[in-house]
Amino acid sequence: MSEHVVIVAPNGVADLTPVAKFMAARQLRLKAEADRIEAVKARGYVPEVCGDAIPEAPARGAIRVFQPMSLFPDGKDDWVARPSGYRGRSAMQRADVFDVMTAKAASNGKLAPFTRVQVAAGRYYRDLVERHACAGVRCSSVEALRSGGGGSGSFIDAVLRDREEIARIRRRIGTGTAMAVRKIRPSKRGSRMNITDRCLVDMVCLEDKPISAVLRAHGWSVQGQTSCALRQALADALDRMGR
Repeated sequence: MSEHVVIVAPNGVADLTPVAKFMAARQLRLKAEADRIEAVKARGYVPEVCGDAIPEAPARGAIRVFQPMSLFPDGKDDWVARPSGYRGRSAMQRADVFDVMTAKAASNGKLAPFTRVQVAAGRYYRDLVERHACAGVRCSSVEALRSGGGGSGSFIDAVLRDREEIARIRRRIGTGTAMAVRKIRPSKRGSRMNITDRCLVDMVCLEDKPISAVLRAHGWSVQGQTSCALRQALADALDRMGR
Protein backbone atom coordinates (compact mmCIF):
# COMPACT_ATOMS: atom_id res chain seq x y z
CA MET A 1 0.00 0.00 0.00
CA SER A 2 1.49 3.33 -1.05
CA GLU A 3 0.86 6.71 0.54
CA HIS A 4 0.42 9.92 -1.41
CA VAL A 5 0.33 13.48 -0.21
CA VAL A 6 -2.20 15.65 -2.01
CA ILE A 7 -2.53 19.36 -1.29
CA VAL A 8 -6.02 20.76 -1.84
CA ALA A 9 -6.49 24.41 -2.71
CA PRO A 10 -9.23 26.55 -1.01
CA ASN A 11 -11.48 25.99 -4.01
CA GLY A 12 -11.39 22.22 -3.44
CA VAL A 13 -9.20 21.47 -6.47
CA ALA A 14 -6.16 19.28 -5.87
CA ASP A 15 -2.90 21.08 -6.50
CA LEU A 16 -0.48 18.52 -7.92
CA THR A 17 2.42 20.93 -8.38
CA PRO A 18 3.77 20.59 -4.80
CA VAL A 19 3.41 16.81 -5.07
CA ALA A 20 5.41 16.73 -8.27
CA LYS A 21 8.11 18.88 -6.70
CA PHE A 22 8.19 16.64 -3.63
CA MET A 23 8.55 13.50 -5.74
CA ALA A 24 11.22 15.06 -7.92
CA ALA A 25 13.21 16.13 -4.85
CA ARG A 26 12.82 12.64 -3.40
CA GLN A 27 14.16 11.07 -6.60
CA LEU A 28 17.16 13.41 -6.52
CA ARG A 29 17.92 12.45 -2.91
CA LEU A 30 17.69 8.75 -3.73
CA LYS A 31 19.92 9.20 -6.77
CA ALA A 32 22.50 11.13 -4.73
CA GLU A 33 22.51 8.44 -2.05
CA ALA A 34 22.90 5.68 -4.63
CA ASP A 35 25.83 7.54 -6.21
CA ARG A 36 27.44 7.99 -2.81
CA ILE A 37 27.17 4.28 -1.99
CA GLU A 38 28.54 3.36 -5.42
CA ALA A 39 31.51 5.68 -4.89
CA VAL A 40 32.23 4.10 -1.49
CA LYS A 41 32.13 0.61 -3.00
CA ALA A 42 34.44 1.70 -5.82
CA ARG A 43 37.06 2.83 -3.29
CA GLY A 44 37.15 -0.70 -1.86
CA TYR A 45 37.23 -2.48 -5.22
CA VAL A 46 39.56 -5.50 -5.42
CA PRO A 47 41.01 -6.21 -8.92
CA GLU A 48 40.11 -9.60 -10.37
CA VAL A 49 43.79 -10.55 -10.77
CA CYS A 50 44.07 -10.49 -6.96
CA GLY A 51 41.30 -13.03 -6.47
CA ASP A 52 38.22 -13.00 -4.27
CA ALA A 53 39.95 -13.87 -0.98
CA ILE A 54 40.72 -10.20 -0.32
CA PRO A 55 37.73 -8.37 1.21
CA GLU A 56 36.48 -5.06 -0.13
CA ALA A 57 37.59 -2.26 2.18
CA PRO A 58 36.75 1.34 1.22
CA ALA A 59 38.89 2.68 4.07
CA ARG A 60 41.97 0.98 2.65
CA GLY A 61 42.66 3.90 0.34
CA ALA A 62 44.64 3.85 -2.88
CA ILE A 63 46.38 0.57 -3.72
CA ARG A 64 48.91 -0.74 -6.20
CA VAL A 65 48.89 -4.23 -7.68
CA PHE A 66 52.10 -6.22 -8.06
CA GLN A 67 53.22 -9.79 -8.72
CA PRO A 68 55.21 -11.34 -5.83
CA MET A 69 58.42 -12.99 -7.03
CA SER A 70 60.57 -15.61 -5.29
CA LEU A 71 63.64 -17.65 -6.12
CA PHE A 72 63.09 -21.33 -6.85
CA PRO A 73 65.67 -24.09 -7.45
CA ASP A 74 66.54 -24.59 -11.11
CA GLY A 75 68.61 -27.72 -11.52
CA LYS A 76 71.31 -28.59 -9.03
CA ASP A 77 73.08 -25.28 -8.41
CA ASP A 78 70.96 -22.63 -10.09
CA TRP A 79 67.99 -20.51 -9.06
CA VAL A 80 65.27 -18.81 -11.08
CA ALA A 81 62.81 -16.05 -10.19
CA ARG A 82 59.16 -16.99 -10.62
CA PRO A 83 55.80 -15.54 -9.56
CA SER A 84 54.95 -16.69 -6.04
CA GLY A 85 51.55 -15.14 -5.42
CA TYR A 86 48.81 -17.16 -3.72
CA ARG A 87 47.40 -19.51 -6.38
CA GLY A 88 49.37 -17.55 -8.97
CA ARG A 89 47.49 -14.35 -8.27
CA SER A 90 48.76 -10.82 -7.96
CA ALA A 91 48.98 -9.09 -4.60
CA MET A 92 47.86 -5.70 -3.35
CA GLN A 93 49.75 -3.10 -1.38
CA ARG A 94 48.52 0.18 -0.02
CA ALA A 95 49.82 2.96 -2.26
CA ASP A 96 51.81 5.69 -0.56
CA VAL A 97 52.29 9.26 -1.75
CA PHE A 98 55.12 8.25 -4.09
CA ASP A 99 52.88 5.68 -5.81
CA VAL A 100 50.11 8.26 -6.15
CA MET A 101 52.41 10.92 -7.62
CA THR A 102 53.92 8.40 -10.04
CA ALA A 103 50.47 7.22 -11.18
CA LYS A 104 49.30 10.81 -11.67
CA ALA A 105 52.37 11.62 -13.76
CA ALA A 106 51.83 8.48 -15.88
CA SER A 107 48.17 9.40 -16.48
CA ASN A 108 49.37 12.75 -17.86
CA GLY A 109 51.94 11.07 -20.10
CA LYS A 110 54.90 12.22 -18.00
CA LEU A 111 57.86 10.41 -16.48
CA ALA A 112 57.95 9.46 -12.81
CA PRO A 113 58.78 12.54 -10.70
CA PHE A 114 61.36 10.68 -8.60
CA THR A 115 63.90 7.95 -9.27
CA ARG A 116 63.76 4.54 -7.60
CA VAL A 117 66.73 5.45 -5.41
CA GLN A 118 65.02 8.64 -4.25
CA VAL A 119 61.76 6.81 -3.49
CA ALA A 120 63.66 4.10 -1.61
CA ALA A 121 65.38 6.75 0.51
CA GLY A 122 62.06 8.37 1.40
CA ARG A 123 60.43 5.06 2.30
CA TYR A 124 63.42 3.94 4.35
CA TYR A 125 63.25 7.17 6.37
CA ARG A 126 59.49 6.73 6.87
CA ASP A 127 59.80 3.12 8.04
CA LEU A 128 62.66 4.01 10.35
CA VAL A 129 60.79 6.87 12.02
CA GLU A 130 57.60 4.80 12.41
CA ARG A 131 59.50 1.88 13.92
CA HIS A 132 61.35 4.14 16.33
CA ALA A 133 58.11 5.87 17.35
CA CYS A 134 56.65 2.46 18.25
CA ALA A 135 59.72 1.38 20.25
CA GLY A 136 57.84 1.67 23.53
CA VAL A 137 54.83 -0.27 22.30
CA ARG A 138 54.44 -3.77 23.67
CA CYS A 139 55.62 -6.59 21.35
CA SER A 140 57.58 -4.19 19.15
CA SER A 141 60.98 -5.46 20.32
CA VAL A 142 61.15 -8.20 17.70
CA GLU A 143 60.78 -5.75 14.83
CA ALA A 144 63.31 -3.39 16.39
CA LEU A 145 65.87 -6.13 16.87
CA ARG A 146 65.47 -7.27 13.28
CA SER A 147 66.35 -3.78 12.11
CA GLY A 148 69.70 -3.89 13.87
CA GLY A 149 72.98 -5.04 12.44
CA GLY A 150 73.05 -8.82 12.40
CA GLY A 151 69.93 -9.09 14.52
CA SER A 152 71.99 -9.20 17.74
CA GLY A 153 72.00 -7.03 20.83
CA SER A 154 69.40 -5.88 23.31
CA PHE A 155 66.15 -4.08 22.65
CA ILE A 156 67.54 -0.76 23.84
CA ASP A 157 70.57 -1.17 21.54
CA ALA A 158 68.25 -1.51 18.55
CA VAL A 159 66.26 1.56 19.62
CA LEU A 160 69.47 3.59 19.97
CA ARG A 161 70.68 2.44 16.56
CA ASP A 162 67.44 3.61 14.97
CA ARG A 163 67.67 6.96 16.75
CA GLU A 164 71.22 7.50 15.56
CA GLU A 165 70.26 6.55 12.00
CA ILE A 166 67.35 9.01 12.05
CA ALA A 167 69.64 11.76 13.34
CA ARG A 168 72.16 10.98 10.60
CA ILE A 169 69.50 11.21 7.88
CA ARG A 170 68.14 14.47 9.29
CA ARG A 171 71.61 15.98 9.28
CA ARG A 172 71.79 15.13 5.58
CA ILE A 173 68.39 16.74 4.99
CA GLY A 174 69.85 19.87 6.50
CA THR A 175 68.31 23.11 7.71
CA GLY A 176 67.94 24.78 4.34
CA THR A 177 64.82 26.34 2.85
CA ALA A 178 63.12 24.67 -0.09
CA MET A 179 60.83 27.62 -0.85
CA ALA A 180 61.62 31.10 0.49
CA VAL A 181 59.47 34.24 0.51
CA ARG A 182 62.24 36.69 1.45
CA LYS A 183 62.47 37.92 -2.16
CA ILE A 184 58.76 38.73 -2.27
CA ARG A 185 57.60 42.14 -1.12
CA PRO A 186 55.48 42.02 2.09
CA SER A 187 52.58 43.68 0.25
CA LYS A 188 52.45 40.74 -2.19
CA ARG A 189 53.55 38.00 0.21
CA GLY A 190 50.12 37.36 1.70
CA SER A 191 49.99 34.30 3.95
CA ARG A 192 52.93 32.53 2.31
CA MET A 193 55.53 31.03 4.62
CA ASN A 194 58.96 29.56 4.09
CA ILE A 195 59.04 25.82 3.42
CA THR A 196 62.09 24.23 4.99
CA ASP A 197 63.71 21.10 3.61
CA ARG A 198 62.98 19.17 6.80
CA CYS A 199 59.30 20.18 6.81
CA LEU A 200 59.00 19.25 3.13
CA VAL A 201 60.52 15.80 3.66
CA ASP A 202 58.46 15.09 6.78
CA MET A 203 55.16 16.15 5.22
CA VAL A 204 55.72 14.00 2.12
CA CYS A 205 57.45 10.95 3.62
CA LEU A 206 55.86 10.81 7.08
CA GLU A 207 52.46 12.44 6.56
CA ASP A 208 51.87 11.10 3.03
CA LYS A 209 51.14 14.59 1.67
CA PRO A 210 51.60 15.39 -2.04
CA ILE A 211 53.50 18.44 -3.24
CA SER A 212 50.26 20.39 -3.74
CA ALA A 213 49.23 19.85 -0.10
CA VAL A 214 52.60 21.10 1.14
CA LEU A 215 52.23 24.27 -0.93
CA ARG A 216 48.68 24.93 0.28
CA ALA A 217 49.64 24.33 3.92
CA HIS A 218 52.23 27.11 3.64
CA GLY A 219 49.99 29.54 1.78
CA TRP A 220 51.47 29.04 -1.69
CA SER A 221 49.37 28.72 -4.83
CA VAL A 222 49.60 25.42 -6.66
CA GLN A 223 51.07 26.44 -10.00
CA GLY A 224 53.43 24.79 -12.43
CA GLN A 225 56.40 26.93 -11.42
CA THR A 226 56.02 26.50 -7.66
CA SER A 227 55.21 22.79 -7.95
CA CYS A 228 58.26 22.11 -10.11
CA ALA A 229 60.53 24.08 -7.78
CA LEU A 230 59.31 22.26 -4.69
CA ARG A 231 59.46 18.88 -6.42
CA GLN A 232 63.07 19.54 -7.37
CA ALA A 233 63.88 20.60 -3.80
CA LEU A 234 62.41 17.31 -2.54
CA ALA A 235 64.39 15.31 -5.10
CA ASP A 236 67.61 17.02 -3.96
CA ALA A 237 66.80 16.25 -0.31
CA LEU A 238 66.07 12.61 -1.11
CA ASP A 239 69.39 12.38 -2.94
CA ARG A 240 71.20 13.63 0.17
CA MET A 241 69.27 11.18 2.36
CA GLY A 242 70.27 8.22 0.20
CA ARG A 243 74.00 8.86 0.20
